[in-house]
Amino acid sequence: MGKPLKVGIIGCGAIIAQYLTNFRRLDQIQLVAVADLDPARAQAVADDYDGVRALSVEELLAADDVDLVLNLTIPAAHADVALKAIAAGKSVYGEKPLAATTQEARQVLDAARQAGVAVGCAPDTVLGTGVQTARKAIDDGLIGAPISASATMVTPGHERWHPNPDFYYQPGGGPLLDMGPYYVSALVTLLGPVVSVVGAASHTRTERTIGSGPREGEKVPVNIDSHVTGVLVHASGALSTLFMSFDAVKSKSPNIEIHGERGSLVVPDPNHFDGDVQLFSLGAEEWETLPVSAGYVDAGRGFGIADLASTPKGKEPRAGGALAYHALEVMESVLKAAHSGMTIGIQSTVERPESVALTVLAEQADALQSK
Repeated sequence: MGKPLKVGIIGCGAIIAQYLTNFRRLDQIQLVAVADLDPARAQAVADDYDGVRALSVEELLAADDVDLVLNLTIPAAHADVALKAIAAGKSVYGEKPLAATTQEARQVLDAARQAGVAVGCAPDTVLGTGVQTARKAIDDGLIGAPISASATMVTPGHERWHPNPDFYYQPGGGPLLDMGPYYVSALVTLLGPVVSVVGAASHTRTERTIGSGPREGEKVPVNIDSHVTGVLVHASGALSTLFMSFDAVKSKSPNIEIHGERGSLVVPDPNHFDGDVQLFSLGAEEWETLPVSAGYVDAGRGFGIADLASTPKGKEPRAGGALAYHALEVMESVLKAAHSGMTIGIQSTVERPESVALTVLAEQADALQSK
């Protein structure tokens, strides 16, 4: 008790920088090792982070001082790496989605349960002050009983900025499976589990042109739906509409809106940890910005692992495998509904994750006290 969780990272691509920045701030985490199929990338991280050694994937999985494996590989490899980590007796925390398919994700959760290890999964953005302040507003009854929600993510495509965007346009990628976890996880955190979905999907191009980096001008094939719309029916009766696109240019719509009997909320971008929550109450004349009232202050990627580290053994982490599995089934079912034209029932369910009280890191508290 009180000892930091010792973490090894597999996958040293672009996203690792955000985790490394926050690991340096989190006393609950001690990074001890990194691995990548490209040894030079792992060595570069080790050279820049005191006390970290660069290993092969096999060496990291066998390391006695690694308690949890942070899986930052591509989506197609998420399940394979997670299962190998679990087989080595280690807890796992993965980038989203939990796996490329619900079948693979179920294997991960079953293996973890049998091994007695924990499973966590991004996005942990739901633990920040943005979503959590909105959650508290709903729980406090500021909008009355929730009726509906809308979630909008529009971008002309990640190939415009990502130097290696191939996986975004292969199975396991696409706007829904890439960005949808932020929105679906937030909607479930705010409104509870989903019981059924309908959907429609399309794509406008069969290939994309890389817009930056050493492969600029190279074309990559598109083998996924690049524009997806879905309606989620929550167990509470609330209806959420998803609009996820790699085809459209821009949207002025809020990222998430929640509508209730007595008011409406604008929830900030669930791809970020903070942002203003706005409320328009029945009978009001204008929107008001709510004070920050819940969530981890100044959070970033990796806070979900710190939260997992403080979760009692046997209890589901807030950014846990059960939520990630439910979100993945919802997204997979929206795509199935889009192709079949049918309503698809969701087989899994999950408790709304426990809310996060307003929490300030010790270093921030010290800084405030010194002012």
